[in-house]
Amino acid sequence: MPDLFAGAELGGTKCVLLLARGPDDILAREQVPTTSVDETLGAMETILADWQETHGFAALGIGSFGPLDLDRASPTYGQMTTTPKPGWAGAPVLGRLQRAAGVPAHIDTDVNGAAAAEMRWGTGRGMDDFAYITVGTGVGVGLIVNGKPTRGFAHCELGHILPARLPGDEWQGSCPFHGACIEGLTSGPALKARLGEDAARIASDHPVWDSVAWSLAQMCHVIVCAAAPRAIAIGGGVVSGNPHLIERTETMLVDSLAGYMQLPPGKPYLRAPELGDSAGPLGAIALAMKAKR
Repeated sequence: MPDLFAGAELGGTKCVLLLARGPDDILAREQVPTTSVDETLGAMETILADWQETHGFAALGIGSFGPLDLDRASPTYGQMTTTPKPGWAGAPVLGRLQRAAGVPAHIDTDVNGAAAAEMRWGTGRGMDDFAYITVGTGVGVGLIVNGKPTRGFAHCELGHILPARLPGDEWQGSCPFHGACIEGLTSGPALKARLGEDAARIASDHPVWDSVAWSLAQMCHVIVCAAAPRAIAIGGGVVSGNPHLIERTETMLVDSLAGYMQLPPGKPYLRAPELGDSAGPLGAIALAMKAKR
């Protein structure tokens, strides 16, 4: 029987833990609210230790919001860095969860994990160059080039680029670091700050969606020009609750590219993740499979 793996996806609102061999063989799933570091990681440690004692698993994968220190030579490898999540800067995510699990572990961003899952089991199958975008509590991009997530002195943070603004839209944005970056213009908290209501309650014909689609198209323009992935999947609560955004964003992306680069023919270039809301948690399982190698 194939190895059993544990996965932990840490999000800004909730954390999901899976015990699985793959998307068709999930033994257990638990959810923990993202509150304080000690409360959240403590609850996750308890679950992992119990799973290890009860079932046993070969490796742990961790896909987390960030930013994260992913430099293996760094003394703070596996910790949070300058995250906008209050109280989480410096959180020792990898160290605490790996100790509780007692097995090899691999950590990456939640979006790189989701990209890995979609490339293994979903809409990115057969691709070595792929991008996964989540638009929810924050905006993150998992950018895979030649089969590997991009890595330099840090992981990519394309959700914090400063886009050209939609003419007439001068809202200052909500990002505490950059104001009107992509995250500060399109995330769930940004829309709440701008309109006073959740994205799920905003009508599909509200003019704010022109601003959101425009901003996401600007980010996709940068991704296409920088790495030319074969496809881009867009998930997260804001987009899954407003699926009209994907087609609107692709139309604006094509207009923005202005014929200079031709997107691959066939399926829509921008697409919903095949794994849906499970892309993130299954991404942690895909990362665990890397830890076992």
